[in-house]
Amino acid sequence: MVRSGGRSGGGIAAARRPEVRLPPLTDFEGGGLEADGDYDGVRFGSVDLADESGRGARFMDCALEGCALDRTELSRARFIDSVLTGVRGVGTDLSSASLRDVEVVDARLGGVQLHGAVLERVLVRGGKIDYLNLREARLKDVVFEGCVLAEPDFGGAQLTRVEFRDCVLKRVDFSAVRMESVDLRSVAELDIARGVERLAGAVISPAQLMELAPAFAAQIGVRVEA
Repeated sequence: MVRSGGRSGGGIAAARRPEVRLPPLTDFEGGGLEADGDYDGVRFGSVDLADESGRGARFMDCALEGCALDRTELSRARFIDSVLTGVRGVGTDLSSASLRDVEVVDARLGGVQLHGAVLERVLVRGGKIDYLNLREARLKDVVFEGCVLAEPDFGGAQLTRVEFRDCVLKRVDFSAVRMESVDLRSVAELDIARGVERLAGAVISPAQLMELAPAFAAQIGVRVEA
């Protein structure tokens, strides 16, 4: 189920959030992931998937709970109507993956490769993700809520109806990004390393405008002196 979208404050189009309702699940029996595998209604409970390869696999109505995803190969995988809770790992490869109607809760990840991925109706709530690579990705109806993103890279990505709520964005890279109805107003800490000139299509708060004023001035060649 999907919560219907509407308008957030200021007339910006609000993101449509996923509302995943999982059916009764079957526990994963082990044996490792399979490339192009088909996982339907499966619960992966505290499974060590480090160095496994599920390239091109499909996960539908699945729950991944407390799984280790160090260097797990999931490029071109598809996650549909699924919940990932407390997953952890470094170097997880989700390049060109597809996530639709997915919730990611309290993840602790580093160096996640999501370049070229497609995210639609995705909620990322809580947790901390370092060096998230979303270059050239397409995000539509995505909400980042109460999480810490350290040095995320959105270079060349397309963001449509994306909300950052009570998040910390450290050294974010918005180079060559395209934005439409992106809500940054409730970001707890907004630190833009590159791409401040690409904020057209976003809405920020008056306080954020004051903080970003020197960067905006530098972009148009204005010197500010006392």
